[in-house]
Amino acid sequence: MSADTRGKPNESAGSDETGAKSSLQRGLAILRLLASSNETGARLTDIARALDLTPPTVHRLLKILAEEGMVEPDRATKRYRLGIDLFGLAAQAGNPNNLRDICRPILLRLSATLRDTIFLLVRSGFDAVCLDRSEGPFPIRSFTGDIGGRVTLGVGQGSLAILAYLHAEEREEVIRFNLPRMQGVGIIDEVYLRTEIARVRDLGYASRSTGLLPGMSGVAVPVLDRDGHAVAALSVGTISERLNEERLPVVVDILKRESAAISRQLNPFDPVLRRPAAVLGGGSA
Repeated sequence: MSADTRGKPNESAGSDETGAKSSLQRGLAILRLLASSNETGARLTDIARALDLTPPTVHRLLKILAEEGMVEPDRATKRYRLGIDLFGLAAQAGNPNNLRDICRPILLRLSATLRDTIFLLVRSGFDAVCLDRSEGPFPIRSFTGDIGGRVTLGVGQGSLAILAYLHAEEREEVIRFNLPRMQGVGIIDEVYLRTEIARVRDLGYASRSTGLLPGMSGVAVPVLDRDGHAVAALSVGTISERLNEERLPVVVDILKRESAAISRQLNPFDPVLRRPAAVLGGGSA
C-alpha cells in the first residue's frame, strides 16, 4: 500500500495556523491512501506506517473524518474505507462547469458505435484523472481504472494526448517533474517521451502501446480549446485484436469528430471549463 505521490505530511508542530495546515495535510493524505486501497480498506496501523505518522495522530484524524462522513470504519475488520459523503462531494467536483454533462452523451454514443470502452480524461496537476467512462461489451484493464482513477501525465494514450497539447511551458514543467515517476511504466527515457509527444502532435492522436497491459490496446485524441491546447482527452480502451491497422484509422476519425463536437460547446470565456483541473484540485502544474 502506497501513499499519494504528493508526499507524506510533516509531523512537526508550529503555530496554530501551521498546526491546522499540517493537520489538514495529514487528513488529506489519509483520504488519498484510503482511495488507493478502498476495495479492502486499511487498518489504523497500516495507515500510520504508510504515512510515517504516530498511531494516536492517525486515530484522532480518523475519528474526525468519520464524524464528518469522509471515512467509514468497519468495526468487524477494524478497517477504514472512504465514506459515502466524500463520494457526494466528489460527484459535485467531478463535473466542472458541466464538462461531464457535455461529454456524457458523446461517450454513450461512442461506446454504442464502437462497442468499446470510452474514457474522458482531464488534467489534474501532474496527473490525468478519469472524469467519466462508458463501458463496452469487452472486459478491459486500463491505467486509470474507474471514474476518479488517476495516472501520471504522459503514461497511457489518454494522458499522453493531453500532455502533447498542453501549453509549451506547462508541458516542459510536467516532463521535468514526471520523468522520475515514469520509471518502470514503459517510458524509457526523456528522448523516448519527447519522441512520442512529437509523434502525437504530428498524427493528432496517441496509440502507441507500452506493453504494460498485455492484450490491451488504446487510442486517444485530445479535446482542444480554441487556442489548440488540451482541455481533456477522449480515449478508447479495447482488446488488441479490435484495434488492428485496418480499424485504427476508422476509430481515430470517429474520435476526432466527437472531440471537435465537444470543443465547439466549450465556452472560450470560461477559464474553469478550459482548465477543469482547477476545480478538481490539481490547479496548474
